[in-house]
Order: sequence, then C-alpha cells, then structure tokens
Amino acid sequence: INSTAATNEEIDTSPMVSSLLSTLANYSNLPTGSKEHEEAENNEEGARPSKKPVKAPQLGTLMGVYLPCIQNIFGVILFLRMTWMVGIGGVFGSFIIVFMCCSTTMLTAISMSAIATNGVVPAGGSYYMISRSLGPEFGGAVGICFYLGTTFAGAMYILGCIEILLIYIVPQAAIFKIEGLEGPEAEIALLNNMRVYGTIVLSFMALVVFVGVKYVNKLALVFLACVILSILAVYAGIIKTAIEPPVFPVCLLGNRTLVSKSYDVCAKVIEIDNETITTKLWRSFCDSDSLNATCDEYFISNNVTEIQGIPGVTSGILAENLFGNYLKKGMILEKRGLVSNVDPDTLPSNTNRYVLADITSFFTLLVGIYFPSVTGIMAGSNRSGDLRDAQKSIPIGTIAAITTTSIVYMSCVILFGACIEGVVLRDKFGEGVNGNLVIGTLAWPSPWVIVFGSFFSTCGAGLQSLTGAPRLLQAISRDGIIPFLRVFGHGKANGEPTWALLLTASICEIGIIIASLDSVAPILSMFFLMCYMFVNLACALQTLLRTPNWRPRFKFYHWALSFLGMSLCLSLMFICSWYYAIVAMGIATCIYKYIEFCGAEKEWGDGIRGLSLSAARFALMRLEEGPPHTKNWRPQILVLVSVDAEQKVEQPRLLSLTSQLKAGKGLTIVGTSVQGTFLNNYAEAQKADQSLRKLMETEKVKGFSQVVLSSNLRDGTSHLVQTGGLGGLKHNTVMVSWPHNWKQPECYQHFRNFIEVVRETTIASLALLVPKNISSYPSNGERFTEGHIDVWWIVHDGGMLMLLPFLLRQHKVWRKCKMRIFTVAQMDDNSIQMKKDLITFLYHLRIGAAVEVVEMHDSDISAYTYEKTLIMEQRSQILKQMHLTKNEMEREIQSITDSSRGSIRRKNPSTLQARHSADEGGSLAEKTDDKVTLLYSLWREKNKTFSIFFVSLFFVPKVYICYTCLSKVPLTTPENSSKCSHKPSAKVSENESYTLE
Repeated sequence: INSTAATNEEIDTSPMVSSLLSTLANYSNLPTGSKEHEEAENNEEGARPSKKPVKAPQLGTLMGVYLPCIQNIFGVILFLRMTWMVGIGGVFGSFIIVFMCCSTTMLTAISMSAIATNGVVPAGGSYYMISRSLGPEFGGAVGICFYLGTTFAGAMYILGCIEILLIYIVPQAAIFKIEGLEGPEAEIALLNNMRVYGTIVLSFMALVVFVGVKYVNKLALVFLACVILSILAVYAGIIKTAIEPPVFPVCLLGNRTLVSKSYDVCAKVIEIDNETITTKLWRSFCDSDSLNATCDEYFISNNVTEIQGIPGVTSGILAENLFGNYLKKGMILEKRGLVSNVDPDTLPSNTNRYVLADITSFFTLLVGIYFPSVTGIMAGSNRSGDLRDAQKSIPIGTIAAITTTSIVYMSCVILFGACIEGVVLRDKFGEGVNGNLVIGTLAWPSPWVIVFGSFFSTCGAGLQSLTGAPRLLQAISRDGIIPFLRVFGHGKANGEPTWALLLTASICEIGIIIASLDSVAPILSMFFLMCYMFVNLACALQTLLRTPNWRPRFKFYHWALSFLGMSLCLSLMFICSWYYAIVAMGIATCIYKYIEFCGAEKEWGDGIRGLSLSAARFALMRLEEGPPHTKNWRPQILVLVSVDAEQKVEQPRLLSLTSQLKAGKGLTIVGTSVQGTFLNNYAEAQKADQSLRKLMETEKVKGFSQVVLSSNLRDGTSHLVQTGGLGGLKHNTVMVSWPHNWKQPECYQHFRNFIEVVRETTIASLALLVPKNISSYPSNGERFTEGHIDVWWIVHDGGMLMLLPFLLRQHKVWRKCKMRIFTVAQMDDNSIQMKKDLITFLYHLRIGAAVEVVEMHDSDISAYTYEKTLIMEQRSQILKQMHLTKNEMEREIQSITDSSRGSIRRKNPSTLQARHSADEGGSLAEKTDDKVTLLYSLWREKNKTFSIFFVSLFFVPKVYICYTCLSKVPLTTPENSSKCSHKPSAKVSENESYTLE
C-alpha cells in the first residue's frame, strides 16, 4: 500500500518520461561519498550557494543498483577473451567455467543481500559488511584484499584499453615496432608498448580523478551506453548470421591457419591472361618468385584452402567446437577434421607465417582469466547511501543483475561456439581475420561498434576503479584498525583521498609493468574470491549463531547456501592458481595478525566474538564429561594475593613465579579478597581488579582476575577457593605465599588465615604451592647463567614433584639451571640400587636431572615423617597387590592414617604432653598438623592414589646436608662441625640454589 501510494504521488508530481530522463541525467556509477566531493568542489570553484541544500538523488532499484552492477560486471574479458576461451576450452568446458563462476557470485549475492538488509551499509561496501560481521581483524584483512583486487582491476582495464588501441584501432602508434619480429622478440616489443602506453593512460586517469570526480561522474552514462550497445550489437550480429553470414574468409595451408598479413590472395599461384603467377603467399614460403624455386616442404605437400570464419548459427559448427583444444605456447592453430601431410621428424619452419598460440593454455588458466568478468556485484551495496530503499533495492537489483549477466555469458558461450569457426575462436588477436577483434567480426552493423564500445567501456571501468579504490582505502584508514594506513585517511579539504589515490596509482603501476592481461586477471581473481568467501562466511556464521541482532529483511537465504558459496570461492582460488592463492592468503593472514598484534580497540558486536562464546560453551560442556587424563594434567593455578589500603598487590613476585611456571599455558586465576560490602565498597573492588589486570599484563600472566567482596578476608579467600573457575575449567592447584612474620602476635590473624587455606585445599583435594621468601624469587627480567633447582623427593608421587621444576625450566629465567633430585635412604637400604631405580624412573619421565641419595639413620628422621612417607609407601604397594576397590582402598588408607597417628603419639609422648600444655596458638598448630600432612600426602587421579610431598614441610631431618660434598652436619652445630668446611645448605640455598617448597 505504501509503495503504491508513493508511486501514485510520483506520477502525479512528475510525468513518467521526464522522470526517467531526469534519473538518467543524474546516473552515476560512483560509490557513496563521491557526490559529496563533487558538490564540495563546485563550492570551491565559486558556485553560488543555493538557498536550500541540494539532496542526493534518491535512486531506485534500476538506476541505483541494477545498471551499476551491469556496467561493473560486463567488462574487458567479455570483449577480449570470451571468444578465445570458448575456442580453447570448448563450449562444454567454457559453459562449466561460466556456470561455476556465476553460481559463486549468485550465492555470494544472496549472502550479501542478507547482510546488507540487516542494517545500513555506508561507504566501504564489502569491507563494512565483513568488518561489522566478522570483526576488525577479518574486516581489515579482507578490506585490504578487496582494495588490492579493485586496484589490480583498474590495471587490467587499462591494459585492455591499450590492447584495443594498439592492436585493433591504431597499430601504427606502437613505439616498439612488432612487424618483422618473431617469437620472443615480438612478445617483448608488445609488452613494452603496453607498459609505456599503460603508464601514460594511468597517469592521465589519476590526474582526472585528482582534479575532480565530477568529470568521471558526467561520463558514467556514456560508459554505460557503450557497454549496452556493444552487447546488443553482438546479439544482432548473431541473429544476422542465421540469415546472411558475414564474409570473413580464413586461409589455411593444410590444416594450419595462416596470418592474413602473409598473403594477399589465399592461393599459391593465380592465372592472369593464361599466365601462372606466384602470389605473396608463395614468396612467403619460397626463396624466389619462380615456379622452380625451393619452397618449404610442408608448403609443397599441402594445399591452400579458404574457409568461412563465421559460417553462421545454422551451420552446425557447434559440434566441432563442443570440446576443448588446449595448446602449448608456440603451437600452430590447426583446424579439426582436416588432414595435412607433415613429416613428424621435421620441425615446422616459417612459423611466423602461421597463427601461433601466445601462451600455454589449460582449464585452470581459463578459470583465472574469466572470473574477473563476473566481479562487480558489490556496486549496489557500495551506493546504499544514495538509494531510496536500500534494504529492498540491493537484493533485487544485485540478484537481477547477476541473473542477467549470467544468461548473457552462458548464451554467448553457446552462440559463439555455434557461429564462429574454431580456428577463429582460438585466434586471440584476430591475426587470421585481418587483425579484427574476433567478437567484432560477429557484431552488426560494423566491427567498429564493438571496438569503440569496448574501448570506451574499459576506459570508464578503469576510471571507476581508480575512483572507488582510494575511497575504500580511506574508509579502512579512518576506522583506525591498521595504524600505518592512517595517513591515507587524509586528503583535500573536500575529503578527496589524495594520498590514497597516490598509493592506488602506485600499486596499479605494478599491474601495468606486468603488462599481460592474462597474467593480471588471476591476481585480482584471488583477491575478489577471498572477499566473496568471507562475505559467505559472515552470513553463514551469523545464521548459525542466531545472534539476536541478526534480523535481515531478505529472507531467501540459508547457511547451507552460504557455506556452499564459501566452498566454491575457496575451490576456485586454488583452481585458478594455487601459488597466487597462497600469496593472497598469506597477505590476508599477515594483515590479520598485525591488526591483532596492534590490538584494534573496536567493538562492533562481530560474529567472531559470538563464535568464541559458542566454542567456549561447547568446550566447557565437553570438560564436564569426565576428569582429565593423566597425560593432559597440568597445574591450573589459583593465585591468592593480598592488597594494601590503596588496592595494590603486596606480593607481585607471586605473579612472576606463576608466569614462569605456566608460560602462558593452562588456566590461571589471580584472586584477592577485599573487606567490606558490595553496596559500599564496589569501587574499591573495581580498583583492585584493575590493579590485578595491570600487574598480570606487566608480568605477562595470561589468565583471569577475580575480586571478592566479603565482610572479612577469611571468608573472601574461602569463596575464591570454592567458586573459582567455571564448570570443568577449574583450578586444581592453589598458590599462596608463606605468611610473613607469622610468629609475631600482630600477625596472628594472617597465620590463622593461612591455616584455614591449608585446611580448605585439603578438603577440596587441591594441590598447594607455598613459596617461602617470595620477595627473593627472580623476576621475569632476570636470567640465571648457572644454578640448580633442588627437589627433595621421598616417595613416588605420580611425578608431580618432578613436573613442577620441569615446567619452571621451560621459562627463560630458569632455562640454564640444572635440576637435582635428592632422595633419602635408610642405612639398611640399597642406596646404589635406589639411585639406579630413580634414574630409570626419570628416564621414563623424560626428565633430565642429577640424582643423589642421602643415607640417614632412623634417629635422623622424625617419627612423623617416617610414618607419613616410608610406611605409607609400603602400605600403598600392598594395597595395589591386594587389588582392592576404590572404597576399600580409601578405608584402608584411613586406617593407616589413624595407626600412624597412634604410633607418633607412642614414639613422642613428650611432644604430645607439650602439645597438651601449649596455649591456644600452639593448640591450633597441632590441630592443623595432620591436615597439612594429608594435603601433601594424597593426590587422587581416577582410581589411583599417589603421594605428593613438599619436602620443606614434611621432611624434617635432624642434620644439615652440605650441597657441595653432600656430607651430614649435625643440626646443633652446623657452623662448628669438623665434618665439613662448606656453608650449610640453609645458607647456600639462598645464594646458589633454589629449593622448591
């Protein structure tokens, strides 16, 4: 109803014919923003300002989307390479190529329509759609690829323009003369002409764009008319061939096609006044005009025949052109079905007299050359700001334009194969038809219609590329996602991208230097295919994620179609040229990583973030399926730190140790507790969180921060231990610093808090790391050139105590330190065999370390440590041999624990009495003693139970061990002992080695 009312209103206010003419007069094929630049230039030139602001024309589907897409899609390939592709690939192979490429663009147009109707698409077109759908990293990478594709497209159009000019319009204008040259010399001369004239034309076009886009805008309608009239002339010529085929004879020697310049009459000799006279063709293959002259053997053995180059649509030539005829470079074009007499052992001579293949052709080459002829589908989305109803016009106009061009291309493949002789189709430059453009020989009323039409259309396409590419680069630069491109966001006072135009012309010159249309076309095919691939990916991703903001007005889309389009784009990239595809993907990857490294601070609600959330949810659900396997086990650390009154971290070296231990792998949670209530102290909690994040960034700790507000610090720490992590991604290890000055009365509360942490980690079956004197630990900036990491290993613990120093040594701080394993043996043990067994165990763990066995008397080892280590290990071995169930094993372990407590009381009655008579603090320490032991003595993994001992807590020897000579020094007199003159281990460890506690 609304559209009908709007139409009636338009009819009432303006006659239909005059409205159409007005719209045509305002037709422009430039992207959004060019009109504003044109108006600014007019104001600069002194134009009288109007009383009312001039509004941009509100274009409809026809003028705003359909015709610009038609003009961009039809281009140089249709006029210069389409007939050659049909002749080389055959009607069947060419139809497959056209169908694949058109299907790719149609599927991409469906995805693009869904994205474009999900919101407003400003200047930038595909770059805007991809960046807002896939994020700044993908958007910047694909935007640069699309920019490079558009820039190389400009080079391709300029090369096509020069090819038409120098070969078909004014061949005499060539600076490097081609006549008289053969083979590589002629090819080099042609390429040099293309380079010189291409540079001149590029400079002229860049100057026109720099002076003002209004001149390009005024010629847009002329360029459009050239394209449409040229195509209509081709169809008119095809229809005429059914009635009266044009006369374009082709001369053959045997089955070989002759260059038209090598003969004046298609005959060896002619009869004039009953006299046989040799022709120019005779003189081309013989050494004199005489009939007795010595001639080329192939020339003598074969007859000269003249065939019709365009037999017509009813001639039945389609059957001959149905299949392909791929040629190698330098091969002579031969007609199928004709037999020639040729000596297989004799190499062809006088090859410059024949039409030769200029390049080696194959199917994938044809795909790469043809694909640029189906690009240009973004012309409508680039102009969304000028459309009356963009969400309606973009899908209808783009899909209609692709449908039209696909029908034209497919019909041209069939009609060219049905009208034109095969040798003429394979003649790329029309050398066998008097140097005419092959598609021009088919046109009506004259070949010059196609020649001049294609010339002006390629000039217009080149100007539009040089106009659109700098604005695309300007849009990327102004987004600020690629820092080194920000300079190209500036320009003239009216916003014209001067610096971007300069860069575009410089890159375009690279394509001009390549100078071969067939070599440049696959390059831009790569960049356009990559752009289209990510458009399909963006649509598929948004559809599958079902984001709430994904509500396109265009409903005829599906994720499967987008995925099929993405697959086709990726396949065509490698079909066209696998090495170009790798280079294009490498460029996009480098730009992606650069943007990621620079940290683009853009939050556009992109689909990659949604994909990350979905992947994270899926991974968390998978982690819930069962506990991790032993091979995948690594310490997932919860680091408990405290903050001061200013919410600054008091133990920053804890994060340094965490960074060295984790090296960015696994889960790390840095948590702290702030005393207060959520309502009153939320700002302090936020400040503490910022302090944690800043310190984590400084120490290069990759993980998460968590701040808990609680009425007291003890409860806050308990909450962190209980609630840290999410689902299966939870911590299995807690790291907390040893309480400072814990024996002082004023630090009594800190000591109690520490004891509670130990108890809670025991109940939660978590490992506990307690670094002592954390302030003396090395920072991430320090480097040890030598030193040791010492581990006191008592019993088999599943390898965890070995794993921790191994992880430390992966960090550059500890990399040059050596690992030493100390184990304790009783006097009646076989220490030699124990050392061998331990070396074998480390070998199977693939850990390199020196092993030392320290022999001690029973009296040197405390009873508590003895019961908790040696006896526990013996009982564990017995339990394994008994093959008890898990529940029975746990009950047996509990009985072992109870009996060991009893034995401790029996062996140390004086200690027990002292504990009964101690104060409350001592009582508390005694109560927590068993809990600490249990924490470090049991580590459960599935149905296995291992013992983990942190030696500094549980191994309490009554002697010092000298680290140099490994001799024992009595604990009572370490400095005065005569057994050893070295420093005791307690002091040596502070300077020369580090003991893992």
